[in-house]
Amino acid sequence: MISLRPSRFDELGLRHALSDRMLPLLVAAMAFLAALAIAGWFGTAALSRHWQQGAGASLTVQVPNASEPAARGEQTRLAAVLGLLTGTPGVASARALSDRELADLLKPWLGEGAERLAIPIPAVIAVRLTDRSPDLESLSRRLTDAAPGTLVEDHGIWIRRLAVLARSLQACAGLALLLVAGVAAAVIAVATRAGLATRREAIEIVHGLGATDSYIAGRFAGRATLLAAAGAAAGAIVALPVLLTLAHMAAPFVGTGSTGQVGADGFGNAATIMHDMLEALPVPLWFALPSLPLGAGAIGFATAHGAVRGWLRRLP
Repeated sequence: MISLRPSRFDELGLRHALSDRMLPLLVAAMAFLAALAIAGWFGTAALSRHWQQGAGASLTVQVPNASEPAARGEQTRLAAVLGLLTGTPGVASARALSDRELADLLKPWLGEGAERLAIPIPAVIAVRLTDRSPDLESLSRRLTDAAPGTLVEDHGIWIRRLAVLARSLQACAGLALLLVAGVAAAVIAVATRAGLATRREAIEIVHGLGATDSYIAGRFAGRATLLAAAGAAAGAIVALPVLLTLAHMAAPFVGTGSTGQVGADGFGNAATIMHDMLEALPVPLWFALPSLPLGAGAIGFATAHGAVRGWLRRLP
């Protein structure tokens, strides 16, 4: 059977009805914002996980008058507390900070004179916990019995607050993503209705000659899908360098430090820096970015198909 219709014949004038300029540009902007929202979701999750594995699995113990004899035995208060911590189930390690480390901790508040303070500074012990954390209330009582005045600082309350903050930020990112999807659908719907109004006479003629609603809606939906997917792909490509830069800057805060070295001229090894940036981007985000054109295409298809069918049902 020989078809008399030329290839790429556009009997509905879709190239004029749905322009390949404004609609892809608007969808690209929406895709860029969606990429930032998705990155915020994964970035917040990574930060929360790092906080829980870091500060959430540690304690800080302060021992005043550390060099004085302990309440029991001949050892010092610091040695008694260290011995008790080391033998407690649930404690992975306990290490007393050196004078230099304490001075570095106090330097932001006291400046360079932190090492020459006349007042006694309590010894500070950094404690790492295992998966099975000890009973902190019981541990605090035992430490106080061994060295009265010993303080145990639990980071759990701050970790819980940070976890609530992280979940709130993730909820905001999810709402932003839904809002972007809704705006993209509204933009496609408006563009489709404007195209229908522009090509009303041609559509009525084709419809009167026997073209079904499904055929006309499918043609518009196919055009909208192509333009939306192309715009979303452009938006994802534009967002990629921004996300790589942000991920590289946030790497030290999530436990993935940078290895890029900066030379005397102010520029580092470009290949090494690029490698660090690529590694800093969360793996799920590499799968999420390619899904943006697919999602935009699906939104374009569903929105345009529904808009055209609703418009055709109102025809006389």
